[in-house]
Amino acid sequence: MSRNRDTFNEINITPLTDIFLVLLIIMMVIAPLLDQQGLNLTVPENVAQEQMNDKDTKVMTVMVTADDTFYMDGQVIAANELEKAIKSQLQDYPDGLLIKTDGDSTHGAVVKVMDSARNAGVKSISVDAI
Repeated sequence: MSRNRDTFNEINITPLTDIFLVLLIIMMVIAPLLDQQGLNLTVPENVAQEQMNDKDTKVMTVMVTADDTFYMDGQVIAANELEKAIKSQLQDYPDGLLIKTDGDSTHGAVVKVMDSARNAGVKSISVDAI
């Protein structure tokens, strides 16, 4: 009694090909999500405090409090009026904008000031935590 068994001479690669195709599709879907835009920030070098207090510099100051209220020249500015207020004073302050933030203010409020300043045409923006 001899048993005749068929021997496998070839390897079936269909399941392997299916796995690679699924992985390829997953990578094609995920790859565009990895390229997210962010803020392009240049970190300034340490500047001596005397230089910041120089009387010749004209820097506009916007203050963001802990409850995300915006102040410019001691007056409360509404969030939707921020860009218009910055644009109206831009010619008086050619050296840029200084954003003074409370330690408890939200990131969104600071970014709102940055976006409004950029849209108003401010070229130089600095952030200072108080």
